Amino acid sequence: MTKRLIITARILPDGSPTKVVGRDAWALQNLVKAGEGGCTPIDHPGPRWSHYVFKLRRFGFPIQTLDEPHDGPFPGSHARYVLRSEVEILDDGKGAV
Repeated sequence: MTKRLIITARILPDGSPTKVVGRDAWALQNLVKAGEGGCTPIDHPGPRWSHYVFKLRRFGFPIQTLDEPHDGPFPGSHARYVLRSEVEILDDGKGAV
């Protein structure tokens, strides 16, 4: 049985601790690590990035969506998600950070 990822994070400087679970926690961790460069479903594969971001925004995390064009055999565009506030991970699910 796989253990679910559960993290506790807060928006700095004075945000309240928020518990985030599962893929939403995974997405938040990736956004924090990526910094200003943000994340795309191309460089951080995940099945439902747009939904994770939707749910994280409901928690209050300010995430910007940038539309980026791409070429290749299937040209079009993709989203880049950028966390627009400093976030502190208080507990990464493995104990205190």
